[in-house]
Amino acid sequence: MIKIAIASGKGGTGKTLVATNIFNGLIKKKYDSVLIDCDAEAPNAAVFFEKEHIESVEITQLIPVIDTKACTYCGKCYEYCNYNAIFILPPVRIINVIEDLCHGCGACSVACKDGAITEKPTSLGKVNIYSTNKGHLLIEARMNIGVMSPVPVIKAAIKQIKNFDGIVILDSPPGTSCPFIQTVSQSDYVILVTEPTPFGLSDLKQSVETLKTINKPCGVIINRTGMGDNKVMDYIKSENIPLLMEIPFKQEIAEIYAGGKLVTDNDELLEKQLLAMINKINENYGDSNN
Repeated sequence: MIKIAIASGKGGTGKTLVATNIFNGLIKKKYDSVLIDCDAEAPNAAVFFEKEHIESVEITQLIPVIDTKACTYCGKCYEYCNYNAIFILPPVRIINVIEDLCHGCGACSVACKDGAITEKPTSLGKVNIYSTNKGHLLIEARMNIGVMSPVPVIKAAIKQIKNFDGIVILDSPPGTSCPFIQTVSQSDYVILVTEPTPFGLSDLKQSVETLKTINKPCGVIINRTGMGDNKVMDYIKSENIPLLMEIPFKQEIAEIYAGGKLVTDNDELLEKQLLAMINKINENYGDSNN
């Protein structure tokens, strides 16, 4: 197995464009492969494929329930909670759980010595599992509206392929916060997709620095080359980061992608370039070389 995360510091750089077209190329060449859409707040990879829905797995976490009759209002649960999810006013004997802030860590249950706290399950979202018309799995993490963090849903989606022996493509959430880290930390290699603009460079730098802290190897695809400037290229040269590919700024690519179609169904050169890149990454970072 090799798990390759397709990531970016900002949204709109072409991350899903790259992830879906890599997966399409792998399907066409009959590689054992899976695509996991880890952008749980706005998953859209499934839109690009003809597929059959196999199942949905509901993801829940346990939320504390406080029995106000048994509670002594000692405040220990409040002190143990790192997320400010317990509201308490001991003088007037008021205590509540702010469910939207709760991370389900269970610290309050450990802190309570009066048996006043039980737990109830609450839904965070779903992991949707599809089969493409070629028989390859496509897994989608989708969080519920209003949920504070998609991390548990992302984690559950990635766990679906724990016994899979092939190439796993992880379409990472944008940014460099917890959802990004949860996704890339599970990968063997990270492909960072950027664009030759000041915003693209700024967010690329943040992504690279984040990956350094968790010791993840990475390379860069520059999308929409032919616009912007050369500062992204100068940066990756100065940091000795491999330039994996350049995708030109073309109206045809934008039109195909905006229409919910796959560019690699019309562009054989792009397909060959993406597959050659994946094969090289697999040779250097796959399980057989670890």
